[in-house]
Amino acid sequence: MGTRKHRTGQDWKLLKEACGTLLERVPELVDEHLRQLFAYSDVYVRVLPYDDQWREAEQAMRIGIETISAPRDSPRRDLEYAEDAGRRRAGQGLPLDLLIHAYRNAGYLVWDALMESAGGEPARLKALMRSATMVWAAVDAQAEAASEAYRATELELRRRTDEQTQALLDALLDGRPAPGLAARAAAGLDLPEHGPYAVVVLRVERQGGREAFHRRIQDPRFRFVWRMRADCEVGVAALGAGRTLDDLAALLDGRCPGPGGVSPVVKGLAELGHARRLAELALRTCPPETTGVVRLDERMPTALVVSQPDLAQRLVSGVFGGLLTLEPADRAVLLETLDAWLACEGSAGRAAGRLYCHRNTVFNRLRRLEQLTSRSLSRPRDLMEMTLALDAYRLSPG
Repeated sequence: MGTRKHRTGQDWKLLKEACGTLLERVPELVDEHLRQLFAYSDVYVRVLPYDDQWREAEQAMRIGIETISAPRDSPRRDLEYAEDAGRRRAGQGLPLDLLIHAYRNAGYLVWDALMESAGGEPARLKALMRSATMVWAAVDAQAEAASEAYRATELELRRRTDEQTQALLDALLDGRPAPGLAARAAAGLDLPEHGPYAVVVLRVERQGGREAFHRRIQDPRFRFVWRMRADCEVGVAALGAGRTLDDLAALLDGRCPGPGGVSPVVKGLAELGHARRLAELALRTCPPETTGVVRLDERMPTALVVSQPDLAQRLVSGVFGGLLTLEPADRAVLLETLDAWLACEGSAGRAAGRLYCHRNTVFNRLRRLEQLTSRSLSRPRDLMEMTLALDAYRLSPG
């Protein structure tokens, strides 16, 4: 951070005398220092009351002048004070460049005053000029000490702020009832307390690429706030004016790192806990092979099935009872055919194209499926039961 050269003889004597004289002028130097700072930027005026700034500047300047002529091995009180000042200014919100400017400005004032104290005497002027490097090294060391303390404090304050903000977001997403929580979160997250929101829950398939994913979905029509959890990533999406779930789904489609669920729109931050639960329910409707996002409002029947695991298992055993006795490979073929037929809106020809078989093969498999389940795909109620049972079977943990 800068060192003081060993000073002996006449130069040190003259410098010490000049510094002693300068200490008597500190009040007027501080007045001029603050006048110049306030003229340079009105931010100085807003950071701290004038009397407090004057008192701190007076102490810093006095310690700095004493340091210039202090013995080489004396403690660096100027650096200790600079570190304290850096921490204080970070907490008060003064920009770092203005903190450094303040040290430079004080250094120029002190140096000019030292030169004036020479009174034009050649010997004194030469002695002071030979000390110039040492004087400015001290000023640089003070500015550097203040800057390092400022940056460390700023990082710590940002970490604390981030932790507080994340705690507020967690409380909202968990749906914890607390008076004023939504208002505090709105201020901390810089989001409106009331307005259209949706929650996105993404299954964590891999950790890499999250930053790239967040960049891909940047859009001025939406504001996202993301929170990593143990097995998923939760995103709060603030929908801009006139934006809909269709717009949100279109933005996310094909850009998500894994399957995801999207909640319906809610009317404010206070409803995020409910929205998060609905988004998780939407995610549970995603089969293992799903890679995109699904909306709960488009998967309500399946959501009803997965939200009641015990009833879902009863539905599977009640509808697919005979089917479940087949060999796994045989059973998989029949269920795959049913899935393709449903996806093709009941078209055997299109299902055959998807399955790479003849359409008569599709008919034969479906008839066998009807026999094993004692249900007819031509009867609406039977078709509904088989469709829901298929969803329950595919999404069951086992």
